[in-house]
Amino acid sequence: MPGLTLPPFPNDVLTHPLLVVDYERIKARDQAEIDTLWRAATELGFWYLKNHGVDEEVDGMFDMGTETMRLPLDEKMKFEQGDEGMSFGYKAAGANATDETGNLDTVEFINVSKDDALAWPNFVHRTYPPTVNARMEGTIKPFIQKSLDVNNTLLAVLNDRLGLPEGALAQCHQIDEPSGSESRVIKNPPKPGGISEEKAAIGAHTDFGSLSFLHNRLGGLQVLVPGAETWQYVRPIPGHAICNLGDAMTVFSGGILRSNLHRVVPPPKEQGKYERWSLVFFTRPGNSVELRPLTKESSMIAEAVERAPSKDKLFTGSTAKDWFARRIKNQRIKNRTGPETWKASRGMEHKPEAA
Repeated sequence: MPGLTLPPFPNDVLTHPLLVVDYERIKARDQAEIDTLWRAATELGFWYLKNHGVDEEVDGMFDMGTETMRLPLDEKMKFEQGDEGMSFGYKAAGANATDETGNLDTVEFINVSKDDALAWPNFVHRTYPPTVNARMEGTIKPFIQKSLDVNNTLLAVLNDRLGLPEGALAQCHQIDEPSGSESRVIKNPPKPGGISEEKAAIGAHTDFGSLSFLHNRLGGLQVLVPGAETWQYVRPIPGHAICNLGDAMTVFSGGILRSNLHRVVPPPKEQGKYERWSLVFFTRPGNSVELRPLTKESSMIAEAVERAPSKDKLFTGSTAKDWFARRIKNQRIKNRTGPETWKASRGMEHKPEAA
C-alpha cells in the first residue's frame, strides 16, 4: 500500500455519516465539542476524530506492518497467538471463525501489547518478530504513548459526563497495571473472487475493551445502526481517525454508553482490488478490574442500571482479563466444537443474530 495511489471511496454505496469530534477542542474542554462527543458516545458509539496529532506515527506503524507481513509464514508462525486466549502476537488468516457456522476469516494481523512496548527492551507478555523489535523504540512505543494520551483524554471527558468522581475511569485503566491494551496492524487481501462480502471478512462483533482508535485508508468497515436491518459503510476520511467504544464502557456506564455492532468486509467497488490495511489501538481495562456498572460511584449510572431492560447482562461476574480471554479463545477455529463456541465468544451485541 505505501506509495500506491488508491481509488476514491465510491459515492453510490450505502454509508452512515458519523459525527466529527475535534480533539484539540476536546483538550481545551470546549463544551459544544464535549456535547458532540457525548452524543456520539451514547447514540452509536462511533465517531470521527480530527486533529489528533498521530498521523506521523500511524505512517510508521503501517511500515512496520508491511515489513512484518512480508516475512515468511513459518517465521511469523513462531510468534502466533496460540489458542489459549492470548491476543498478543501474530494471527494468521483463517485462524478465527467469523460466524457460528465456522466460516474462516481472511485477515492476518500483528498485535503488540502496550505493556511490552512500554517495558522495552524487556517483555511482560511475549516476544515478537524481528521486524517488530526493530521498530519498538522508534515507531511502536511512540504510537502507543500518543494513542494512550488520546484515548485517556476522551475517557476523562466521558468520566465527568457520567457523574463519576475525578479519575474513576482512569483507575480502571492504570497504565502500570498489566492489561489487554494493544496496537494492531491488519492486512486484508483483495476481495477474493466468488466470495460474498458477508463471508470474506472479520465477523460482526462488538469490541472487547473500552475505546478503539482506528486508522484506515480504504473502506470496508460497516456498522449496523440501531433499528436498521442493513449494514452501512463508514467512509474513510483523510486525516480523521475513527473511534468507537467497546463492551467495557457499556458495562461501566450501566448501558449509557454504546458498544455497537460492526464488521469488516472487502472495500467496495474499485477499492476492492487492493489490499486493505488498517491500524488500531485498543484501550482495555486492567486485567484485575471487575467488569461491573460503576453504580456506587455515580447516581446517574445507578439510575441507568435500574432502567436497563437486561441489567443482568451488565453484571458480568468477570475480570477484564477473563472476559477478553473468553472472547478471543472461543473465536479460534481450533477451539470450535459447534455453534455454541461462537456464541461463547460474544459480548454486548444488541442484535446477536447478526453476529
